[in-house]
Amino acid sequence: MSACVPARADSARTKHVHPAHSPPPGGPRRFRVAGADLSASIAVFLIALPLSLGIALATGAPLQAGLVAAAVGGIVAGWLGGCPLQVSGPAAGLTVVTADIIVRYGWRTTCAITVLAGLAQLGLGCLRVARSALAVSPAIVHGMLAGIGVTIAVAQLHIVLGGTPQSSVPDNLRALPAQLASPRPADLAVSVLTLTLLLLWPRVPGRAGQLLGKVPAALVAVAGATVVAALAGLRLPKVDLPSWSSHALATLPDGPVLGLVAAVLTTTLVCSVQSLLGAVAVDKLVAARPGLTGRVKRSNLDRELLGQGAANIVSGSLGGLPIAGVAVRSSANVGAGAVSRNSTMLHGVLVVIAALLMVPALEFIPLAALASLVMAVGLKMVSLNHIRTVTRHREVLVYAVTTCGVVFLGVLEGVALGIAVAVGVALHRLSRTRITHKEIEGAHHVHVRGQLTFLAVPRLSRVLHHVPQGADAVVELDGSFMDHAAYETLQDWQKTHTAQGGSVDITGRRPGTRISEPADMDGCRCRPWTPWRNHQCEPPQSAPHSGTDRQDGSGVATGTAIGPNSSTTPGSPNSTGSTGSTGSRSDLDDPTGATGPGGSDRPGKHLRPSGPGAPSGASGRELARGISAFQRNTAPLVRGELARLAREGQQPSQLFLTCADSRVVTSMITSSGPGDLFVVRNVGNLVPLPGEESGDDSVAAAIEYAVDILKVRSITVCGHSGCGAMQALLSTEPGGAQTPLKRWLRHGLPSLKRMPEDEDTRPLLAGRRPADAAEQLCLANVVQQMEHLRAHSAVSRALDTGDLELHGMYFHVAEAQAYLLSENTDDGVFELVLETDLTA
Repeated sequence: MSACVPARADSARTKHVHPAHSPPPGGPRRFRVAGADLSASIAVFLIALPLSLGIALATGAPLQAGLVAAAVGGIVAGWLGGCPLQVSGPAAGLTVVTADIIVRYGWRTTCAITVLAGLAQLGLGCLRVARSALAVSPAIVHGMLAGIGVTIAVAQLHIVLGGTPQSSVPDNLRALPAQLASPRPADLAVSVLTLTLLLLWPRVPGRAGQLLGKVPAALVAVAGATVVAALAGLRLPKVDLPSWSSHALATLPDGPVLGLVAAVLTTTLVCSVQSLLGAVAVDKLVAARPGLTGRVKRSNLDRELLGQGAANIVSGSLGGLPIAGVAVRSSANVGAGAVSRNSTMLHGVLVVIAALLMVPALEFIPLAALASLVMAVGLKMVSLNHIRTVTRHREVLVYAVTTCGVVFLGVLEGVALGIAVAVGVALHRLSRTRITHKEIEGAHHVHVRGQLTFLAVPRLSRVLHHVPQGADAVVELDGSFMDHAAYETLQDWQKTHTAQGGSVDITGRRPGTRISEPADMDGCRCRPWTPWRNHQCEPPQSAPHSGTDRQDGSGVATGTAIGPNSSTTPGSPNSTGSTGSTGSRSDLDDPTGATGPGGSDRPGKHLRPSGPGAPSGASGRELARGISAFQRNTAPLVRGELARLAREGQQPSQLFLTCADSRVVTSMITSSGPGDLFVVRNVGNLVPLPGEESGDDSVAAAIEYAVDILKVRSITVCGHSGCGAMQALLSTEPGGAQTPLKRWLRHGLPSLKRMPEDEDTRPLLAGRRPADAAEQLCLANVVQQMEHLRAHSAVSRALDTGDLELHGMYFHVAEAQAYLLSENTDDGVFELVLETDLTA
């Protein structure tokens, strides 16, 4: 081994050796705080300080408990939590829960319950169930917060008026008239001043408003009321912070076991849900701030739950209030420009400093100012925006029941009622399936709109039994879900109805909703990428034509056929065609309703408005609707395959040369998908001879590219019935102006010359003679264009080496039937492609 190459055992050491001629590495990396985090922490601190005191006052806890919770929430939850910019602390949403627990069990037991709730949050975080908490309906969460807000506002109104709140909302409402009759003027004046400053401060106009708006309105309102009360010498209750030496800490819980368990569960539920929803809201605020998305990671909800649990354990142990993520402080933190969790932690440090050094200043704050501040926060929790949202989503009943339950019964009871109502509403919607039955042109249509579950099975069975025995039936499923009970009901009825001589076609809006599919002879279950759907739903402009589209020498009438293999019935607005089906239908075979003898076009009905009388922009809307339907229904099915094709490039096996006629859908009639066919379409499926004067290089270029570059293994020339190019060749008089269409159709003149006058030498179509001259020319044109193909050098070379095959094909539009040119005869016989031939 070379001495210049270190051994593997020593390579790990060389990573830590600093480069030569450079100063030795410095000491450990020092803690750095961005200026944006420092300014944001100050803004959050100024909001958190008065709110923490106010929430502690509203719960009936010692006022220091609010400061302890704010400090612990900032430092512990900010350090360990999974949402870097969320600010945690005593939350208004916990006020009612905490106040009820204090009344029942006392303050020290409440601290123990907070510790137990923190332990429960740690357990939930370890189980990684944070995402499951978001499954709670937003209507229940908003209703819970609204109920808590009403409870807070009603209770604090008594303090605003100079009285003492009762223990429940009904008691507070009963005592309110007497309190309104005899308010204390000093408390009322301070409260009105606080609310006025709180309301008007953010609305100061002009440049002064932009500068003053940076100071939190809550701080201005409380500070302003405190200064006015001190200068005016008003005598009213003020903040009383006892010495920290007498601060009460947690003790062992004392009380009935079931009651304590309910208290722990309630605290855990409210703390967890509010914190997780707050983390999701903070993510949205972060995403809306330009330049911040890359610097701040998305919330880790399981870690956030662990951080909240640790903070509640510490807060409860130190005699603090329960902790949760607080929306007001979190939004202020993001709005102030915070870029990391340092701002949250610094705000907690500032709260600790204030609690230790600002006690004399804090004791000047009137309780009425804090009460009015908390009352305003409670009223904001009843959000009109949330009410509009739940109304729009038809969940106002869940919202109202939850709110009333929280107000009059309690948080846990209200949430339980809300969940029960939400489940009831969901079951009602799930069972509210509309099933209708009507007869249209002899076919019985059963339309199922909504989710098809066991709850709707009795009605479905009753409607299905209204379909007479032996009748043609179509069951249209307009929903996205069907459970096993409904599936078995439909399948059993379908088998019974078919055995009695009837026919059943079960269709759905989404691909893959058919109950049963006929198997191919070889058991192949391959399906087209997406079924073709008749989207021409406008009513016909004229009376429909007769049920028989064509009578020809074969004696086949292409009228309406409905059976187990057929796709739909006339008049069905959501009818579905299926590739390879032997059934046919008048408005599906010929969408214009204009197929005459031999497949020639004749005037008839139009199901879609077109021409000068069509509505303005109709085609644009149809295009947009079609693209939207593709994105919704088909794109999810083909996205993976298209991604593979984008990586690997196209490798088609066939060149398919056909007419530009809109009725010839190559992917449908060949059951092919993306990457299968290299398609060339032009008027009349013509292949100009190479080297001709005024020849067309685009077709020759496509042939050369397909054979030499893509290495296709076969080329198919496909003609079709009712071809307008062939009719033009038959009817065009020689001479006249040479339009682009006439110049192009010159390449079809050899096909016209090929038409023999002797009927015995004409091409055969599955054993019968062509119905008319137009069909005869269409068949002759396929044979002629195959000869033109052989004249191209690329095709000739591939044929000589055996790497290429040529096929002729004729597609009868009215029959929806394909015919292949036989390779065993020289007189041009087109043989019918049967389902039994699909094994080849």
